[in-house]
Amino acid sequence: MAEYGTLLQDLANNTTLEDLEQLKSAGKEDIPSGKGEEITRGGAYFSFLESHDKLGRDSLSYIEHIFEISRRPDLLTMVVDCRTRVLKISVEDELDTKLTHIPSAKKYKDIIGQPSEEEIIKLLPH
Repeated sequence: MAEYGTLLQDLANNTTLEDLEQLKSAGKEDIPSGKGEEITRGGAYFSFLESHDKLGRDSLSYIEHIFEISRRPDLLTMVVDCRTRVLKISVEDELDTKLTHIPSAKKYKDIIGQPSEEEIIKLLPH
């Protein structure tokens, strides 16, 4: 659990005020009206997400999605690295449970589980 706490601290330390506004904007459908103004620091943002079941040790896909939308590959990389290397949670472990809780990601659920075009071509008889 210490690794997760360290991840949150690192994310908070690397989130500027400008980043925070982008993160809140990217997830605005999940922040009740008026609550966004109360969140003024990165740490408060991550605490808010935890208290609303959008972020947790075994639930990192929402924040990965938000970082992707916000064009923060550095923060996204920190989360993915922690998830796969430290916490040892694979994408497959989260796919059927956590990803489907993200409203904007629901439309991609079926696509993610399908083989890629390259995989299909390899399966075709030659």
